[in-house]
Amino acid sequence: MKQFPMQTTNRIAKILSAYLMVTGTGFLLSSDYYSQMISHAGSDPVLINLSGMVHFFIGMTILVNHFLWKNALQIIVTILGFMFLLKGAFLIALPELTLQSGNNPVQLPWAMSVGFIAIGICMAFLILKNRKLNSI
Repeated sequence: MKQFPMQTTNRIAKILSAYLMVTGTGFLLSSDYYSQMISHAGSDPVLINLSGMVHFFIGMTILVNHFLWKNALQIIVTILGFMFLLKGAFLIALPELTLQSGNNPVQLPWAMSVGFIAIGICMAFLILKNRKLNSI
């Protein structure tokens, strides 16, 4: 039964790691598109609400199944769960305020790309490290 939490962590981390690396690659290869997306220019309120719902569900699903703080990978997975949950909650409850953050000049697609890819690679490394430790 001790293995169960790490199996859950590794399973969720694999999904999040792949998502972050693919998203980071998208930001890198299609920076003009993502710059426009970040600015939320001409955003449809229904799509913003649906985006909030998806983020909220992903965050809640992670946190309901994974609220662990014992090692680096567990901490990263749990924090990402909180980040998805908070983004979803803010998009649903305070959409105008949340959308204003897209006009922030600090949000550079290339920097976001580097961050997403770096976190994804870090998680992949930790997954492999855990696999080696569990096989010993």
